[in-house]
Formats: sequence, structure tokens, C-alpha cells
Amino acid sequence: MIGSLNRGGAETLLLDIFRKHGEAHFDMILIHRKGGLYEKEFEKEHPKCFRIEPRKWNFCAYLRQLRKTIIEEQVTIIHAFYWLDVIYAWLATIGLNIPIVITFHGYLGGEAGLISGLQYRLVMQIARKLFFVSKEQMKRYEPRYGSIVRKKGIVLYNGLNFEKFDTANPIISGLNAKDNVLRLCMVGNFNSVRSQIVVAKALKEIDENKEYKERVEFYFVGGRCKGEEYFYDRCVAYCKEHGLENVHFWGVREDVPAILKSMDGFVYSSSNDTFGIAVIEAIACRLPIVVNNHPVMKEVCGETNAGIRYFLTGDAVGAATAMKELITNIENSKRAAEINAKRVREIYSITTHIHNLNDNIYQSL
Repeated sequence: MIGSLNRGGAETLLLDIFRKHGEAHFDMILIHRKGGLYEKEFEKEHPKCFRIEPRKWNFCAYLRQLRKTIIEEQVTIIHAFYWLDVIYAWLATIGLNIPIVITFHGYLGGEAGLISGLQYRLVMQIARKLFFVSKEQMKRYEPRYGSIVRKKGIVLYNGLNFEKFDTANPIISGLNAKDNVLRLCMVGNFNSVRSQIVVAKALKEIDENKEYKERVEFYFVGGRCKGEEYFYDRCVAYCKEHGLENVHFWGVREDVPAILKSMDGFVYSSSNDTFGIAVIEAIACRLPIVVNNHPVMKEVCGETNAGIRYFLTGDAVGAATAMKELITNIENSKRAAEINAKRVREIYSITTHIHNLNDNIYQSL
């Protein structure tokens, strides 16, 4: 169960699970409330999709329809991806003894106010298991909810479908194709979680050194977020102000796998990620990585090596230094990136995720 089907980490994860349903040892359906950009993508897959919307003036009708669908489809486990769906599922299945589990995809529950904190606590009491997408995320919930997280909490890393990267065509128009130029990028919409401005400031440091300036073209892939337009506008204005002609803003793109395959390296700066899907995708594409040392990044990306370089969160000068090291040692970095790619493809594949769900979790319920 999920709310909307707009593009996001949870929605992409579910879509990849649906696309790999043939490898699962369980049948599945999807129940959603709002539709969204991914709705047609889900409908193309074999498992059934049900859009059941709460009715503003007749909420009981929504619960009846939800209960009817659950019974008719012989649902034995309900996996929710938003705390409100746990409440809805619980109300709709009273007396049916169907276990409900939930995956948390953000830090909000650990940092919630009084009322929201009580809502999360209720959800945790209802749910049979609580899934966290990283150890760091689970660690951020523990101080607030204590024993219930320790008793029910399980770290379940996200799974990614790497096939879309293997089959992508790396020929991208608009790229600088000169042999002596390294193409670097960052992927992610501009918002309060990501820190593209730190990368922009690091690029200014590089631009001031002629040796490096002429060797780098940088591409920001991602757009403005509604209500958070400031983060995009500030970054664009900064690059214009400092004359960073080798920095390009490509907006939202549908061909990210192809873009990653055409790059020589990947740079990422974040302040509050729970997993770091964009970074894992870049590593899987055998790209050397420069990323800030947020605890979750060090957890999912692994130890520092020639293919993975860390800088202090928010430190633009440190990011520039790491990028210069990557540029100077690009061949060693690419060789190390091959090893890193093999590791993340084993740990974070969608197939591994599905098997963990079935063998280690669903069967135990």
C-alpha cells in the first residue's frame, strides 16, 4: 500500500519489485490512493493495481472498499510505505488477523513534533515489523521510540534494478566530447536535503586553477522542487555570478542511466539522506565517486578508496580537493570503481531485496 505513484525512492523501489515479480516467491498486488506519474508504468506490469481513494464525505465507504479488495485478493500480508496507510489498513482489516509491516523512507518520524510523534508511535504499535533503509536511519529513530524500534526494527536496504543501466545507450547529445575533458555530474532535484551549492562552490575552486579548469565539464541533473525553488535558483545564480562556463544545468531528465554511463565521475553532496540511491546507481555504473561523509553515505558506499573519496559535509574546499584528486588519478580511480561496482551490485540489487523480503521477513510472519 502506498499513497501516490509520483516519482520517488519508495515508488521506484515498488516499480522495480513489480518488474521483477517473476523472481519473487510470493504474489503481489498494489493498492494506492492518488495515482501519479508512475501510474501507467505500474499498470504495464503483470501484478494488479487498485486505485482506491478515500471519499471526503464518506470515509467508511473507502474502508469498506479497501477491506473488500483485501479479502477478494486473499491478501495475507500488508506492506505499507507511509504511516497513514498503516492506520487505514488496520481499520480495514479489523478481525482478519492480517499482519501489517511498514518501510520508513525518511527521518521525519525520528524528528517529529508531539502530535506527529504520537501518530508514529501508534503506527509502530500496530505494525508487526518496522523496516529501515539503513542503519543510520534506524539509529535516528531509536532515541525517540526506544524499545519498540529495537524489538521490531529491521534494516532492509533498498534494492535497485541495475539492468536499466546495462542496456542504456551512453551516447548523449550536448556533452563535451574532447578526449582531454573529464565529464562529472551530480543527479538529484534541488531541495533542502541535497547541497548542490556546496558542489558549485567546489567547482569555483577548481575553476580558479587553470590546470583543472580546462579538464572538467560538470552537469547538474535535476530540477526545481515546488516550494523549494530557492535552492535551484541560488545555485544557478552563483554559477553565473562567478562565470562558471563549464557548469551546465540539465533539469529533470528521463535518460539518467544513459547520462551516468557517459560520465567519467560522479559528485554528490547531501545533508540528510536516508540511503543515497543516486550514489549507489553511480557506483553501479562504475564511476569514481566524490561524496560528503554523511554517516549513511559511508555506510552504504563503503570504505574510502581510490574510487570513493569523502569530504566533510558542507566543506566546499574539501570537495574541491577530493575532485582534484579524482581528476589527477582518474585511471586508478576507474580501476577501483570497477571493484566498488561489483560490491554494490551484489548487496543492493532488486533481486537480493526481493529474496530478503521473502526468506527473512515474509515467511516469518
